[in-house]
Formats: sequence, structure tokens, C-alpha cells
Amino acid sequence: MSKQGFHTFHLVDISPWPLTGAIGAMSLTSGMVMWFQTSNMVLFFFGISIILLTMYQWWRDISREGTFQGIHTLYVTKGLRLGMILFILSEILFFVSFFWAFFHSSLSPTMEIGFSWPPSNIKPFNPFQIPLLNTAILLASGVTVTWAHHSLIEKNHSQASKALALTIMLGIYFTFLQAMEYYESPFSIADSVFGSTFFVATGFHGLHVLIGTSFLLMTLIRLILHHFSSNHHFGFEAAAWYWHFVDVVWLFLFISIYWWGG
Repeated sequence: MSKQGFHTFHLVDISPWPLTGAIGAMSLTSGMVMWFQTSNMVLFFFGISIILLTMYQWWRDISREGTFQGIHTLYVTKGLRLGMILFILSEILFFVSFFWAFFHSSLSPTMEIGFSWPPSNIKPFNPFQIPLLNTAILLASGVTVTWAHHSLIEKNHSQASKALALTIMLGIYFTFLQAMEYYESPFSIADSVFGSTFFVATGFHGLHVLIGTSFLLMTLIRLILHHFSSNHHFGFEAAAWYWHFVDVVWLFLFISIYWWGG
């Protein structure tokens, strides 16, 4: 009798990756503090290395479970779908807190920032330059990832791979433009509540773009290795859902923080 027994649930094997991931996250956070205080980046890069290795090996194990071991049955996949939906809902509430802080500060600016928004000593970005271009890039990436999904359903493997690769390139281009925007920014995170809310909200979104891009890259590798079929590709769907979530959050960021707030 298999480890699954007579039920349809998936009892995961004992894994070291949650522990190594936690160690990597702790090292990364401590390394950032050390970097900011002493300009020493050794622990920071050590934490990043642990996290990247953990990501690779954890994804490898899950790919084996879903592709070669046959553990991701229809019933198990249904639970995975629900888990991904709940995860995205938690991410939505995560960003709601940032929007809450932004609107709380912008709708009733205090005396400390001159009763005006944006504060008089801050020059905000022009929303119709790089921010608008980034909006077009993410909207285009939403189209290409949907194109890839439909191509996979229609068993057009070549077209799905090309569309997914194009989505990844658009995600990398978005990150590059946001990095350039940060580099040329006329204000910093220390410039009153405007700088704090701007960089925290857009910075965490940028982090989610990086995570989503890595998610799509792993999905592309699995697609090239023929891990997905037209009716069994939840890993692909989960990546696409996450990417659409990133797109929608950016639309709210562009409209509220860049356009209305600037």
C-alpha cells in the first residue's frame, strides 16, 4: 500500500526546504541591516544564495511530484487551486495596507508636510513617461501570458513557449525601467510620508514582479521539458494567475499613486 493510503489527499514528504528557506530569509534580512549599517554585503549575498538554492530544489521536488510521481491528481489539484486563490487574496490584503496608508496621508495631509499633497518640496514623477510605458508593458505581458495559456490548451507547444518567453522578457524590461526610475528619482524613501508610501508600495510591487518573473521562468523550463499537457498544467495556471494579479495591482498603483497622487 502506498503512503497515500486509501484517501485522495497528498501527504507531503519530510522536506528540509522550509527550514533552509527560513534560514535564507533570516540571513537576507540580517544582511540588509548589516549592509545599511556597515556597508558589508557578505551576509546579504549569502542569504540570497540560500534562497535561490532553496527555490530551485523546492521547485524541482514539486515538479517531480506533479510530473513523474503522479501525486497531483485531479482532487489534489483542486486543493492546490484553492490554496493559490487564498494566497493571492492574502497578497491583495497586503497591498490594501499600503493603499490605506497612502490615501490616509494624501486625503488629509498634516501640518508636517504643509497641508498639501504632494508636499511642496517634492517633485513627483510625470505619470505619462516611464510609469505609462511600464503600464503598457505589463498590460502587454498579460496578453502574452494569456496567449501562451490558450496555445497550451490547444496543444500548440511551440507557440506557448514563444509567448511565455515574450512575457518573461517584458517582465525583465519592466524591472529595468523601474530600476532606472528609482536611480533618477528626485526624492528618496526618507522624504516624508510621500517618499515612504511611494517607495514601499512600488518597491514591493517590483519585488512581486521579480518573483512572478522567476515563477514564469521556471514554468517556461518545465514547458520546454514537456511537463505540461493540455489538461494537466496547474503549475502554468498558477503562474499566470499570479502574473495577472501583479498586472492589476500595478494599474491601481499607476492610477492612484502616480497619476492622482502626483
